[in-house]
Amino acid sequence: MATFEPVLMRRVGKESGQSLAGYRADGGYQAVKKALGLAPDEVTKIVKDSGLRGRGGAGFPTGVKWTFLPKDHPGPIYLCINADESEPGTFNNRILMEHDPHQILEGIIIAAHAIKCHTAYLYLRYEFGRSYRTLDRAIKECYANNLLGKNILGTEFSLDVYLHRGAGAYICGEETGLLESLEGKRAWPRIKPPFPAVEGLFRKPTIVNNIETLACVPHIIERGIDWFRSIGVPPDPNNPRDAGSLGPKLYCISGHVNQPGCVELPLGITARALVDEYGGGVWKGRKVKACVPGGISMGFLSAAEMDTPLDFNGPGKVGCLGLGTAAVIVVDDQTSMVDVLFNCCRFMAHESCGQCTPCREGTDWSRKILQRIREGHGTLKDLDTLTEIAQSMGTIPGTTICGLADGAAWPIKNAIEKFRGDFEQYIQSGRKAVAVTA
Repeated sequence: MATFEPVLMRRVGKESGQSLAGYRADGGYQAVKKALGLAPDEVTKIVKDSGLRGRGGAGFPTGVKWTFLPKDHPGPIYLCINADESEPGTFNNRILMEHDPHQILEGIIIAAHAIKCHTAYLYLRYEFGRSYRTLDRAIKECYANNLLGKNILGTEFSLDVYLHRGAGAYICGEETGLLESLEGKRAWPRIKPPFPAVEGLFRKPTIVNNIETLACVPHIIERGIDWFRSIGVPPDPNNPRDAGSLGPKLYCISGHVNQPGCVELPLGITARALVDEYGGGVWKGRKVKACVPGGISMGFLSAAEMDTPLDFNGPGKVGCLGLGTAAVIVVDDQTSMVDVLFNCCRFMAHESCGQCTPCREGTDWSRKILQRIREGHGTLKDLDTLTEIAQSMGTIPGTTICGLADGAAWPIKNAIEKFRGDFEQYIQSGRKAVAVTA
């Protein structure tokens, strides 16, 4: 791959990275000045034409989402920033929040102007204490320097940003569960439609965007549409439904690698190149058995699928749910997939909100079956039962309200289909795991 100059992470590690003075010295908030000189619809069109897609997991076109707001609505219109980041293996938002908070706030201000919003809520995962303190200081700096509050930079635009610490639950990362939590209720996802852009926070039009998504916005305004579209994978001209995978992306690398961390690269790098060139290869001289392309809810790549491009289309072509958050987790060839899948199912069973019966029961029964297998009492029929459970829950078969069940089902489907031999050998040997936890 040709040398790529980081954009989103260019200030990570700088001594002055968290301060307003340091951010401005590096050209910060120039994009806000430029955006506030444009009409909201012009800013929306720029973001739409750039091809920016949401970095939170679904990959929906950001500018298109902004256009879903009702025209000439009397307001209020809300902007909610999803910083819950509870997907296992994902920590790219945390890197940005802890090292370059003003880049995020600049994106929030521009987005709020584009959607004619005057109140924004930054919903932060409760466990991110350092992120909370860093963002809180940055928000106060913005208020003190007329970058937030009334008549920002002498214009007619005003914006208040409220930092809200979440409920410490994975389900709060689902956009409607987040809205319920913000309203002070139990974070049970809502049935859609109506979608948040029509009826969201406090039943008013609301846009929910991810941290990394909004961090891209100032660079699009400052550097232009052509710059952003020159990075990544362009749309397939033969597929009108392909929106492309454009722009830079933060990839998390963890698991059985020599150099875990977060790197910024153009969308489309292969899993193999990411692991070998940026993760230092598989640890202890071992080989890859499986690789999660974007958080455990996306499923698994096999060793034979490591050349899959990590863009919005690549993982789906090999049976994964999608790119997700681009959090790559490597599993080495000395690790049993039974243990890996048990950990996935245990997490999902714990985090299911319990509102939908297929998810509530399916995640728990999956965990129980895998626990029994790990205790040495499994049967080959259990694999068919697990597959049946996985195929019976989620929004894709139409049995649940939100996608958590799909994220719980996909690792089961992938693991048993791609690594069935691993499971059969484990069951037939009757071995027990070293440690079994409920």
